[in-house]
Amino acid sequence: MNLANSTILITGGTSGIGLALVKQLTQQGATLIVTGRSLDALQKTREQFPAVHVLQSDVSKPTDIEQLYKAVTQQFPALNMIINNAGLMRQLDLQDTSHDLDSIVREISTNLSGTIQMVHQFLPHLLQQKTAAIVNVSSAIAFMAYSSAPIYSASKAGVHAYTKALRLQLEDSNVRVFELIPPGVNTNLQNDWVVQPDPGQMMDVDKLVSVVMKGLLNDTLEIRPGLVNVIKLASRIAPGFIERNIGHREFKKFKLVSKP
Repeated sequence: MNLANSTILITGGTSGIGLALVKQLTQQGATLIVTGRSLDALQKTREQFPAVHVLQSDVSKPTDIEQLYKAVTQQFPALNMIINNAGLMRQLDLQDTSHDLDSIVREISTNLSGTIQMVHQFLPHLLQQKTAAIVNVSSAIAFMAYSSAPIYSASKAGVHAYTKALRLQLEDSNVRVFELIPPGVNTNLQNDWVVQPDPGQMMDVDKLVSVVMKGLLNDTLEIRPGLVNVIKLASRIAPGFIERNIGHREFKKFKLVSKP
């Protein structure tokens, strides 16, 4: 994929993996449009990277996606890549009745429905470009049931399956379909977690995105940085072991700490 001559829309581009993507794609010479829910965070991103264009938008809201599509395609008709990066991850006890129905599916609305709706909205435009790409960000947790963050786990498994199906449907088109499958990464995604993950087991975000740049430039359609290949293999060979000794061990600590 030619990044230098691409016009790229990144959702959730004001922090974590998204902000690291902004940094390294700027270095590649791409034209970038960054979205996020927080206007303050968007302004800070623009201050840090003055050449970046910012638009406030929430991928969990279909009306926001419709408005984003109109604004972006009018202002940037050369748009040829979208990166569906916006994500939400929460530690949740499924027996906690304090969550209402809207709250309990928040990760689905952002991570899965948001990705599907962004693709549906922008695909007709991308199909009109000479070369185009869709990058969906899933997670290594897509390969396992992660009891500490059960709705996140389900949403990312959905993104993984959807991306594979999308790639098959578009195989004879001009649109390449990439999937970024990160391992645990040192970002602000788990800042509000009661039980914090071990930072020693987390990948540096800039190192991860360096792998992503190489993958996009080399047309590696499934980008699996760090320990993702190990996690994927272990989830096939010994799924019960990896689920109980990684995610579920953390969940038990979360339950103990969360007791009233």
